[in-house]
Order: sequence, then C-alpha cells, then structure tokens
Amino acid sequence: MSHHILEVKDLCYCYPDGTPALADINVTIHHGESVGLVGANGAGKSTLLQHLCGSLLPQSGRIRVGDFPVSQGTLHEVRRTVGMVFQDPDDQLFMPTVAEDVAFGPLNIGLTPDEAAVRVDEALRMVGAEHLKNRPPYRLSGGEKRGIAIAAVLACSPDILVMDEPSANLDPRSRRLLIKLLRGFTHTKVVATHDLDLVLDLCERTIVLHEGRIMADGPTKSIFNNSELLYACALEPPLSMQTCPVCNGN
Repeated sequence: MSHHILEVKDLCYCYPDGTPALADINVTIHHGESVGLVGANGAGKSTLLQHLCGSLLPQSGRIRVGDFPVSQGTLHEVRRTVGMVFQDPDDQLFMPTVAEDVAFGPLNIGLTPDEAAVRVDEALRMVGAEHLKNRPPYRLSGGEKRGIAIAAVLACSPDILVMDEPSANLDPRSRRLLIKLLRGFTHTKVVATHDLDLVLDLCERTIVLHEGRIMADGPTKSIFNNSELLYACALEPPLSMQTCPVCNGN
C-alpha cells in the first residue's frame, strides 16, 4: 500500500461527556488527491482531522496511514507522514523567531541542526516568506502567520497535508495568495473549511459531514450543485455559484 493513502474504516468517536462526534465514517483518500471536508458547525470536521494525524485515536473502527495503523505505537510514523495545519496559527507558532518555529519540527524528528536549517530555508522559500526568517511570530500579520504555520509543517516533509480552516480570518489578498500557494503543492491535501469557494478552487473531491456522518462524497461541482443536499446539511452554495439577488443572474 502506498504511504500516501489515508484509509478510514467504521470510525466512531464520542466526546468524554458521551456526545457522539463521529459515526460509521468510511473514507479512502489516494495519493495526490485534494479533498474538501465541509459541514456546518459541530458536523465533526475538526474531530475527523484530529484522527487523521493521530491527535485523537479511534474508539472503534480503524485508520491507516499507508502501511501504518494509527495507534499509540505508530504515532511517530504517522506524524512524519501527515502534517496538520491548525485553524489558529498561534497554536503552532511559539518560538522567539520564525526560523526557530519552522526548525522545531525537523529537530524533533531527529534532523541535525544543519539539516534542519536547510529545511527551514526550503520551506520558507516555498511559501514566499524568506524575508520573515528572523522576525518574531507575534509581529506577523494573520496571512503571514498562516504561511509560516504551513512552512513549519512542510519543513517536516510530510506526504499529506491536513488543514483546518486555512482561510479563516484572512483578508481577501491573503486568501488569494493562500489559494495560489496551495494550488502549487503536489501533496495529498485534506481541507476542512466553511469556505466553500476555497474548496471549489482547490479540491476536485468533496466530503459532506452532517451530525458526525458522511452525507455525500463525490466530485465537488456535483455536490455543490445539489441544493437539496446542501440545505439538509445546513450549507449554502459557494458565492461564486449563487445567483445574484439583484439582477437574478442577468
């Protein structure tokens, strides 16, 4: 089995208070796919992402990342393969400088300082942020922080990028630059977001979650054209696919 494949079988998960979060989740994601994960608040998107990177372990069912089942004993291998970009970059950026933040992951997977320094330069170049190398993260804009958070993940050379609300709180220009950046990655990508226009721009495949269950999984445009499905899952079509309320599409 390719180490780029994510496979989820019969996954169920309840929160500590007993509230169901995921029920009977079955998903296979292949090398090079860009997959959108959409759903209303509380649908289970972030919980599913945390299972994919090993932050949460299955209570029932199973997850495989390539040849490794996700378990307590395989977390090192799983986290080398799956890199997660969290919704709030401040959850990832905590070192005195950008360079130290980006180097943190490589150093912790066993690279030497010289090897980590090479990874830092490569990752910052990929996100167009070489000029921020010696800046303190707290002095960056929201869009700059998002780019550095992505660079910090890329520096570990993951095969799969998992992103939670990557466009949240970005201004239009920063959002446009983020889309351009993500389009250039050949990584397998899973993007959980409320930004359906972002999914339309980046993902050929979309999975719809509702109340912890998969309601649809298929080509993005087909799903976003299914108004009954979107309405049932408390979603609206992407703005770019909506009829203008003033001119009625004319």
